Amino acid sequence: MALSVPKAPGVSQMLKDGARMYSGLEEAVYRNISACKEFAQTMRSAYGPNGMNKMIINHIEKQFVTSDAGTIMRELDVEHPAAKLIVMASQMQDAEVGDGTNFVVVLAGALLESAEELLRLGITTAEISDGYEKALEKALEILPTLVSHKVEDFRNVEKVKEVLRTSIMSKQYGQEDFLNDLVSKACVSILPDEGTFNVDNIRICKILGSGLTKSEVVRGMVFKRFVEGDITFAEKAKIVIFSCPVDIIQTETKGTVLIKSADELMSFSSGEESLLESQIKAIADAGVKVVVSGGKVGDMALHFLNKYGLMAVRLNSKFDLRRLSRSVNATVLPRITTPSQEELGYCDKVCIEELGDTTIVAFRNEGKDSRIATVVIRGATDNFMDDIERALDDAVNNFKCLTRDGRYLPGAGATEIELATQLSAYADTLPGLDQYAVRKFANALEVFPKALAENSGINGTDIVNQLYLAHNSEAGKTIGFDIEAEKASTIDTSKAKLFDLYQAKFWGLKYAVGAATTILKVDQIIMAKRAGGPKPRQAAGSDDES
Repeated sequence: MALSVPKAPGVSQMLKDGARMYSGLEEAVYRNISACKEFAQTMRSAYGPNGMNKMIINHIEKQFVTSDAGTIMRELDVEHPAAKLIVMASQMQDAEVGDGTNFVVVLAGALLESAEELLRLGITTAEISDGYEKALEKALEILPTLVSHKVEDFRNVEKVKEVLRTSIMSKQYGQEDFLNDLVSKACVSILPDEGTFNVDNIRICKILGSGLTKSEVVRGMVFKRFVEGDITFAEKAKIVIFSCPVDIIQTETKGTVLIKSADELMSFSSGEESLLESQIKAIADAGVKVVVSGGKVGDMALHFLNKYGLMAVRLNSKFDLRRLSRSVNATVLPRITTPSQEELGYCDKVCIEELGDTTIVAFRNEGKDSRIATVVIRGATDNFMDDIERALDDAVNNFKCLTRDGRYLPGAGATEIELATQLSAYADTLPGLDQYAVRKFANALEVFPKALAENSGINGTDIVNQLYLAHNSEAGKTIGFDIEAEKASTIDTSKAKLFDLYQAKFWGLKYAVGAATTILKVDQIIMAKRAGGPKPRQAAGSDDES
């Protein structure tokens, strides 16, 4: 009989072999804080217009060169459980606002760094968490009083351009005016009269070659495909969309046909052909000029489509079919039948164009009822175009938030310093140990102007001192860091039109404090033994950027 070795009493006795447990300040709290600090430090150098790029090679060896925090976090498989909490908070910010992901990570990291100093002084995690939550409550109370700009009419392209410029600038510094023009026109052109603006209605099509300045906005949709038949142009076209292949229909049930003579064979095969021809003739007689199919277009069907002068386009993606149906206002038909007039879509122009050596099919709708706009991006490399796409994506999300809430705060670190000034004054009024945490919260907000300055090669402490000096007076609430100056200097953000979205700051503060307090309240980490065997395979097509 095998000798059983008794286990040491305690947690290890309770869990399976190989389980690990960390507890107490040294093992759990400081360990979590140092992991999050490292992670935030990585992201901090990517903050702002002069943020450094990161080169990420993900699990399938795909390379990314970007300073966009959302992409960096998505492609890095963050393993550490505490750092994962910050990533989740950042993803929530992305889902809620679509911008300000880096804000959450940097602030959460700064709050945890400050908390570590307080913990070493002997203040408990509970008191720090309470202090941070009080400071957040006060900050969200102050925030509406700092609003410096409001957009009432979001159909006015010039007004929209003023506020979207900053969000594009933080990703593509130097190209912001050109890209701003593209996005503002695209968003305003498809804004519905009532109902909400849908981000999915701005499509982005990346075509290699030429330069960024050759990018354009197409009212309608663009596909990197070639047409199936000989007809390559249709104007003022009625469009029918089928989600099935356009071909001789296979029967639902199997059957045996007994053919006794050559005449019967001839009539049988010509019957199939004549049926297909009559279907396509009926479609042509309904006034249709363009047939869009979700499956293959058979040779025989193609012959009849060419005979009746119909343009045939094949789209493999069911999502593209849905978007096109929304764009041209058609109904997607599941089988080949003669469409009624209500089921047909309309498009001003369907044509083939060549951009560089890429052939595209463009569905252009110049009228007011265009529901989808496509931004065609040109560029020398895929990496460059991906980065432009991320900048445009941020701007489109900003426009979505603008249609819900048009309030804007001063940018360039002005809001953060003003909050820090007022929170420091608020900390002096608190009697308990919370005041230390509130003061540290105010200090943590300095990280943003510091990061902007340091990434631009300027001393961060100088800038923070100058900003505090300016914010002590009533007139200095909108003073921020001047990123274009050679030396450390400040700028009035209202005159320079540097605005940050109110919603982004509001949710960013909430999520960052939520993540930081959650991490601080962890006093034990218990890790079960990992399951054996290979890692589960990823679902096909789950790579976001492909």
